[in-house]
Amino acid sequence: MSFFQSIDPFTLQIVEAHAWHSSKEIATKITKADTAFFNWKKLTPQQKGEYFLRLSAVLLKNKLSYAQMATTEMGKPIKEALAEVEKCALVCEHYAKNAHTYIQDQIIVTEAQKTYITFQPLGIILGIMPWNFPFWQVIRFAIPTLTAGNTILLKHAPNVLGSAKLIEAAFVEAGFPEGVLQLLVTDTNSVKNILEDSRVKGVSFTGGEKAGRIVGALAGANLKKSVLELGGSDAFLVLKDANIKKAAEVGLQSRLQNAGQVCVSAKRFIVEASVKEQFVEEVLNRITEWKPANPKLESTKMGPMARIDLAENIEKQYRASLEQGAVALTPFHREQCLVQPMILDEVHPNTVAFCEETFGPLVAIATVENEQEALAWANKSTFGLGATIFSEDIAKAEKLALQINAGMIFVNAQVKSDPRFPIGGINNSGYGRELSFFGVQEFSNPKTINIA
Repeated sequence: MSFFQSIDPFTLQIVEAHAWHSSKEIATKITKADTAFFNWKKLTPQQKGEYFLRLSAVLLKNKLSYAQMATTEMGKPIKEALAEVEKCALVCEHYAKNAHTYIQDQIIVTEAQKTYITFQPLGIILGIMPWNFPFWQVIRFAIPTLTAGNTILLKHAPNVLGSAKLIEAAFVEAGFPEGVLQLLVTDTNSVKNILEDSRVKGVSFTGGEKAGRIVGALAGANLKKSVLELGGSDAFLVLKDANIKKAAEVGLQSRLQNAGQVCVSAKRFIVEASVKEQFVEEVLNRITEWKPANPKLESTKMGPMARIDLAENIEKQYRASLEQGAVALTPFHREQCLVQPMILDEVHPNTVAFCEETFGPLVAIATVENEQEALAWANKSTFGLGATIFSEDIAKAEKLALQINAGMIFVNAQVKSDPRFPIGGINNSGYGRELSFFGVQEFSNPKTINIA
């Protein structure tokens, strides 16, 4: 029998071993999900909303134990972990309140007696979820997908399977019908067989670009709908008329939250030359607040990175950037998964820290002469998830926002996900959207009914 291990990145001690599900067990779970779909799809939005509200209550009741598991498995500071679980509860409440509007029929005026679009569920949806937000990533995918009337098979990241089991148990405690959401403990090789099953109608994947391309290809080969959120290298534009103190504060919060392991975090700081010195000074003044420490302590602002290989990779990117001419503004220090925040200056579009996704506490600063060059450099990326613009000239910032190639642009604020609007990207950041009305539509069949 094969096992996955959860390892505490702060102590490097094994938390738990998780036995893989056999191919027979997976087949049984697919059958249960298909049976559950037959009844779940018939529920009204109000009936589904009742389940969502019960799940919200369960999440809030158990939030401390859930947060402690996330902290233990992937090093998230306990305060951030608690906030993550609370945000999951908020999503449940949002869809309980708005489900009826998100899946209501849309009337189309035509010459026919009646024409309308009705949104019908597809069936079983496979969710392949990442480790960096072990509760949030699952819930933000699951609730809109369930709102549409689908059922879910969850393949979570191997290092956070304790969190995954708690999520599955939370659905049981909330009284969801058996088979509506089930956890699969298995490796990536099983994805092909699962997507080849005719009862599985789609897949949502959040993770690295390389793995996302493989999942997308498998979905395409089987003509299954897919949503891919593949990370990003978000630009953070600081223009000469920006509030520099606020830009530095928000920029570091965005970059260093979750030890820099956030898809929508600021990764490329593109600063106009006239305010560059002031911005760097403000960043240096604040960077000392972000010393990595024991994530279980309430006083800890930043914990360890989630795995040794991740810490080693960010160090590799840092050193490669130095070899390419970047300048270190802070000393480098790493102890296993504990990585001190790094600031690199004089970064350019061909620098590793600029052109690759850096998933860790690395601040990369590039200097430009004006806002048009800032725009050009923001778009010098194969990714296209999010971006931030700091400027007191809102009209100018909005004009630039329309020209940045990304799925989400925030002005004078940190890029974040919110159930009221969609999240997703373009280019190598993937395709499709989660949350809001769009997250419900992704795994729906918009069926046209025309009555002459």
